[in-house]
Amino acid sequence: MLLPRLRSAERLAQVVAFAALILTTPILVEAQQPASTAQSVPPPAPQPAQRGATFQDYSVPRPAFPHILRPYSAQEVPPPNLGNSSRIDSLMHDGKIYLSIDDAIALALENNLDIDLARYNLNIAATDLLRAKSGASILGVNAGIVQNTPGGGVGGLGGTVGSGTGGTTVAASGIGTGTNGLVSSTLGIGAPITAFDPQITSTLQLDRNQTESTSLFSPVPVASTNTYTANFAYTQGFEWGTSLTAAFNNNHVTSNLPTSEITPLINSAFQFRLTQNLLQGFGSLPNLRFIRIAKNNREITDVAFRLQVITTVDQIEDMYWDLVYAYENVRVQQEALAYAQKALDDAKRQAQVGTAPPIQVVSAQSTVATDQQNLILSQNNLQLEQLLMKNAVSRSIEDPILAEADVIPTSTMQLPEQEPVIPIQDLISQALNHRAELVESRIDLNSRDLSAKAVRNDLLPSLQAFAYYGGSGVGGDVNSLLPNCPSTATYCFTQSTAPPPFQHAYSVGYGATLNQLVNSTAPDKGLGVSLTIPLRNRAAQANQVRADLEYRQAQVRLQQLENQVRIEVRNAQFDVRQNRAAVEAAQAAVDFARQTLNADQQKLKVGLTTQVTILQDAATLTTGESNLVSAKAAYEKSRIELDRATGLLLDHAGIDVADATRGEVKRLPNVPYVVPRQDVAPVEPSSTGSPSAQGGQM
Repeated sequence: MLLPRLRSAERLAQVVAFAALILTTPILVEAQQPASTAQSVPPPAPQPAQRGATFQDYSVPRPAFPHILRPYSAQEVPPPNLGNSSRIDSLMHDGKIYLSIDDAIALALENNLDIDLARYNLNIAATDLLRAKSGASILGVNAGIVQNTPGGGVGGLGGTVGSGTGGTTVAASGIGTGTNGLVSSTLGIGAPITAFDPQITSTLQLDRNQTESTSLFSPVPVASTNTYTANFAYTQGFEWGTSLTAAFNNNHVTSNLPTSEITPLINSAFQFRLTQNLLQGFGSLPNLRFIRIAKNNREITDVAFRLQVITTVDQIEDMYWDLVYAYENVRVQQEALAYAQKALDDAKRQAQVGTAPPIQVVSAQSTVATDQQNLILSQNNLQLEQLLMKNAVSRSIEDPILAEADVIPTSTMQLPEQEPVIPIQDLISQALNHRAELVESRIDLNSRDLSAKAVRNDLLPSLQAFAYYGGSGVGGDVNSLLPNCPSTATYCFTQSTAPPPFQHAYSVGYGATLNQLVNSTAPDKGLGVSLTIPLRNRAAQANQVRADLEYRQAQVRLQQLENQVRIEVRNAQFDVRQNRAAVEAAQAAVDFARQTLNADQQKLKVGLTTQVTILQDAATLTTGESNLVSAKAAYEKSRIELDRATGLLLDHAGIDVADATRGEVKRLPNVPYVVPRQDVAPVEPSSTGSPSAQGGQM
């Protein structure tokens, strides 16, 4: 439809007002979350509103008013906090850190650098969403799990319970290139998107051109032309594949050529052009795909952060029980050495009075040497575990006081009288609903389904309908250097014979030139379509098939993860049962070894047995007690693994992900089946108001 003719200054004012409204009112494009075609996703991750004062929502642009230059200035990002939280100081007494398992988890949530690294992904995902809102392509976010905490691995430094691995592993699960290992992906490709952020371009130019003449017919030896240009344009895209362009061009040209009819010459023109995609790029789906994928990616980073917290807490708990094992093992080896030393002293006295052969003294000395070696090994392992624990619960161990402090575990395991009986199908159902890996895969599946639909749209030819309206105006002065018209001339430019707008004026000002733009003196208006058909269309076909293949691959991957979760849950339940049986068997063996040692010591007093038998009984008791400590640590780790496999580790330990997000624990965790140790001196309450020595008490 053609626009009506505009003839008056009033209509000119209306057009200018309309243009000003467009230029000063940016249109915000907000994408609506698409309906998920995958399975329902439980919301285990914290919402952005829970990020507290520590985090700024970078998905919202900084307002331009009243500071209009703010969008064009760099935003300062605060440097990382590399200092330890005050909780460590509250747990240190007399150069020792009295650490419960609850305090260890709280310190890790505040100080562990693996979690600190994952926090940055939350804000990076928000910046990607802001980028997508402008119509730009997304960069993707790393949603991998960081496992850089030495001592947090499975199996230990020595491959046994009681020592942790020092390995470094960083999982690079880039969302932008596929969360499940694809090097490159069709995720996000499709029809080009016009920027949603309004853009103003302008060209201001002053040009002075002087040209020497080489022609006999040139009226002047040096032609001088001065050109002043002032051009402005406004462009913006919309979510339905619509784009708007408004252009306003001005030229002012002066010349010393007497053949120039008008100098200075003023040219002004404007045009409004509206373009609508009808096939490729039509609708909100292809044009808002980056925004929707960026929102999914932001949700994935929330879930990935929760998974990072679960992973780190799992490592910290395993390390804590390694520390408990190392601490208890030192006590066991000290008792064994005490038995061996006493046996050596008795053997020496008996040898002096002739009631025992000298070889018995040599045997006792050998046992003492072996037990001394075992004690040194256990003490070294304890020092290593203390160092690993201090590193895991602090940002820096450069403080000499912290570096030299001993870590005393104040929690011990409480074996439940009867193991809770939960049907395996219930455990599997809990895992399928709570495991963060499955939540990530379902969100990723939704993003791939959305991307595949956008890629199908890219198969279509490009058909655009456009409409435009514009006008032009001319102004300036009739050249005073024009020669007089000879009487024989059939046409000569004079004021009386000049074309519009110089028919009744020798000079036309800039205001009159602008009025010509809207009074239909020289209108430019029309409608049209533009069709582009790619013959064979092989690239689009390949993209469409690959996008569907990647979507199907993601479905298979989700099923694979579900199968893996089922196996992990069953295996974790088996381990709990086996390790509980191992604890009971080890306890029975310790009780029997202790009773045997006591009985043989009574026999030794009346001469019914030998010192060699006592040493053998003591060695058996030492081995049994060491096995019992190891079995208890393995049992506690298997319970932790069951909670991790079902996705309920944080829930059962009373851990708030919002505290981990802020890096400030307001409510101390409460790990089940843990009680305070009775052989550790009490510790004053920590700064949070919870008794650190009582951490884990139910």
